[in-house]
Amino acid sequence: MSKIKQDDFINSIADALQFISYYHGEDFVRAMTEAWEREQSPAARDAITQILVNSRMSAEGHRPICQDTGIVVVFLDIGMEVQWEGATMSVEDMVNEGVRRAYLNPDNILRASIMSDPLGSRTNTGDNTPAVIHSRIVPGDKLSVKVAAKGGGSENKARLAMLNPSDSLSDWVVKTVPGMGAGWCPPGVLGIGVGGTAEKAALLAKRALFEPIDIHELRDRGPQNRVEELRLEILDKVNALGIGAQGVGGLTTVLDVKILDYPTHAASLPVCMIPNCAATRHAHFTLDGSGPAELTPPDLSIWPDISYEAGEQARRVNLDVLSREDIQDWKPGEVLLLSGKMLTGRDAAHKRMASLLDAGEPLPVDLRGRFIYYVGPVDPVDDEVVGPAGPTTATRMDKYTEQMLSQTGLLGMIGKAERGPEAIEAIKRHKSVYLMAVGGAAYLVSKAIIGSRVLAFEELGMEAIYEFDVRDMPVTVAVDSRGESVHQSGPAKWQKIIQMEYRQT
Repeated sequence: MSKIKQDDFINSIADALQFISYYHGEDFVRAMTEAWEREQSPAARDAITQILVNSRMSAEGHRPICQDTGIVVVFLDIGMEVQWEGATMSVEDMVNEGVRRAYLNPDNILRASIMSDPLGSRTNTGDNTPAVIHSRIVPGDKLSVKVAAKGGGSENKARLAMLNPSDSLSDWVVKTVPGMGAGWCPPGVLGIGVGGTAEKAALLAKRALFEPIDIHELRDRGPQNRVEELRLEILDKVNALGIGAQGVGGLTTVLDVKILDYPTHAASLPVCMIPNCAATRHAHFTLDGSGPAELTPPDLSIWPDISYEAGEQARRVNLDVLSREDIQDWKPGEVLLLSGKMLTGRDAAHKRMASLLDAGEPLPVDLRGRFIYYVGPVDPVDDEVVGPAGPTTATRMDKYTEQMLSQTGLLGMIGKAERGPEAIEAIKRHKSVYLMAVGGAAYLVSKAIIGSRVLAFEELGMEAIYEFDVRDMPVTVAVDSRGESVHQSGPAKWQKIIQMEYRQT
């Protein structure tokens, strides 16, 4: 029988969430490094380089890997012989107190992203509580804890299907992944749950994402059952799609495929797939009454000795003097280094601006000739100008794009992932452009921001409209003024290259 102290559990949760905010696991770093070493697509290699450099910077600086510091998901296996010493709170309340302490830690502030009243006011809870908690009572006298911080961009790409028993899981995954777009920030890991009922499949998929990346060991020793065969089959088929890092086309879309299954009804085959992004963050620990968890930082030597340089081919752009004529010769896939002043604004700010425009009222900020960056930054600490400030998924702003371009004089947009047909047509019609920053490189991007001030909607917190002053901020032209998208041309090109190489071998 073990007696676990309330504070030991709370502090362990808080420490684990701080730990995973700035440390990737060694398995992830090694897998991403291997993907970087074999990548042949210049755009994808550039993206993976930024991800790896950002990862090491975050580990050294103890600052978030991504500005989206996630919704907290916790799996608890509570031994039946566990006793709580001096506990005055429920187990869920203890978890949430740990979350609260982690996200409000002044030494490494984490972004609060959780909204109460999701169908109404959508008010930020301010401390990232409550967590999503799953508990099991199991034999034994120990408490096993798995903690993850799941980004919204990847969580939004979860897919659930009720297949027929005779359907092919592999075919369904290969058909489904392209429709997920690049908002989940590949390369990452696919967690797949199969069986049980719909909600069981979803839980299995989420739990699968806690497993270590070991696909290379599996390939070396060979599969020993049908699930392991499917892991290799799905990995190869998905990577053969040519989607690549950040969806710009390349050799590696997924680093691993994890599958958990469960018995199911004779008439059913429930399947859920949930991706983990390039900010894969999870930690495991066990409490036995001897004190709080001790988490061992990864050795910095596991990161490759690389730095990020945009290269001589990058075009330097001064945003302060940019005109619509200047952007007409930008090409999809071209790397730009932005300097000057840009605006920020994401979901809530766009909703506010659209309401003002619909009502015939002036906007609080003049958008004419400006670029707007879809971002919700982390608060700064110490002498930082701004905390980690990577892009959010641009497709969520697609429904506002025509109105913003036609009624405000906005020149261009910056975000992550692809744009949908509606937004691309608006960009083409107004001879605008859409630029892509790398999701998963938030700390690296923040170092290019040399000034920051709030201009409007301050009460929205991280969703307020800021003005950033940037110097050599790296971006890629994703949609040019003619409506050509690198997220369409890149994967198509690399899928053909991969198919040709396969036929030759």
